[in-house]
Amino acid sequence: MKKVILFHFQSCPYCRAARNWLDELAREDPTLACIEVERIDENLCPDIARRYDYWYVPTFYVDGVKVHEGVCDKPTVERVLRSALHGDS
Repeated sequence: MKKVILFHFQSCPYCRAARNWLDELAREDPTLACIEVERIDENLCPDIARRYDYWYVPTFYVDGVKVHEGVCDKPTVERVLRSALHGDS
């Protein structure tokens, strides 16, 4: 299983939706619940955020590779999680 990082802003409505979908998917599918997602608020950890190449939030990285940037929907978040689970990024 690969590591997932989510860059977000606490006050961003699109980020809030992405976080909610992460939680919802974990409740719906126990295999997805075991995936650890490091949630990094760009405002609270700018030093970490500067090390990554992205412009928009929410942004997902799987094993250090950017797999999604910007507004997303629930199927997109599920694809991110499944890519981490199955090792496909």
